[in-house]
Amino acid sequence: MARRFTDANGLLNDLVDRFEAGAASPIAHPDYAAFPSVVVADAFLKQIRDVESAGAVFLGWGRGAKRDQVAHVRLASAEILYRYLGRTPASRIAEDAAARLVAGSALHGQLKNSASQIAELWGRGKTWHGFASSDVDTLRHAFVLAQAILDNKHLDVDYKTFSRRTVGHSKTLERIEGAVVRLLSGIMQFPPGARPREALRAIGLERFAPPLLIAGKIDLQGADLSTIAPLYLGIAPKEADRVRFREPPAYVLTIENFASFNRHIAEADPGRLGMTMYVGGYPSLATQQALRTIGGMVSEQTPIFHWSDIDPDGTWIFHTIERAIGRPIRPHLMSVEIAERSGQVPSKKSAPARCPPDSGIAALAAYLAEDGAKTLEQEELDPILPGVATLTSAQTRRD
Repeated sequence: MARRFTDANGLLNDLVDRFEAGAASPIAHPDYAAFPSVVVADAFLKQIRDVESAGAVFLGWGRGAKRDQVAHVRLASAEILYRYLGRTPASRIAEDAAARLVAGSALHGQLKNSASQIAELWGRGKTWHGFASSDVDTLRHAFVLAQAILDNKHLDVDYKTFSRRTVGHSKTLERIEGAVVRLLSGIMQFPPGARPREALRAIGLERFAPPLLIAGKIDLQGADLSTIAPLYLGIAPKEADRVRFREPPAYVLTIENFASFNRHIAEADPGRLGMTMYVGGYPSLATQQALRTIGGMVSEQTPIFHWSDIDPDGTWIFHTIERAIGRPIRPHLMSVEIAERSGQVPSKKSAPARCPPDSGIAALAAYLAEDGAKTLEQEELDPILPGVATLTSAQTRRD
């Protein structure tokens, strides 16, 4: 659609905007039908002719009865038009902003590449995920925070303290966490469907680690719990080394969903044959370290399972726990057969976890990468004891 104007400065700035966006010779048109008066139209045309005389634009004229009427205005010299408008080229603003963006910072190579890409966008008058060149000081904080994470300065520090120590304000990270995750996404592996706060939590950056919920025949070092029968025990992840087994568990099971965790310990294993843990969705770094500690307490003959949704996020959570524990674990109620029988094809497809062929979730991840693969939320499945599950016994509520 033709761009039409009744304000000369608006027309001229539009030509510059589109030139900066990549148009070599942008064109705009006077809007004769919209001029409020002849006086306004004459002033508009006089200014346009003055700009033509300066060499900034070409004027295109009408034909026939309109041959004396300016039909369009085409950019001739951006440099002259910048001077006429008193406007600094976006490319120069972008250069200055890009220099400020990384000044004095020793950045990872990928972050340097991101800075160059952002400068290129700014040079064309565009924004990067809503950040314009005028937002350079705010975005600089995102780069500083991202680099600090790559330098592992976020470990063992809570969310706000990390922000304050890194950029001088405790709430800065909260405001720009999306930009920080975008900068790191090409360098670090994040859960495919995680929101920025969840992604940062997965690498160890959180306000404070949520408690690890454990059900089983356990005590804590210095506390005998055998005289009471709690449904489950909540401990700080860093206290995982205080867990003691009254007797070896028949299995260890980690569960993503809180409802499924409660149903499993109440319905499938009321006698606490095994040890069941709720990992709270994307497992935080503190939770991963706790799982590694507990995994080292059980014998190699004790099977370890994980139960998540049958979807890409579920494979990511499984593989994260698998890597954290450092030994083979098995999927519980997470199979291609269950997906095909009870799942549905999602409206939006996302990539499953990248995992090696020997991973316990490799087969399901390969299936979910195929077109037409079905997904299933774990709440749709009734809980059963791991290790004795069969396809026929894994009845869903739909059945």
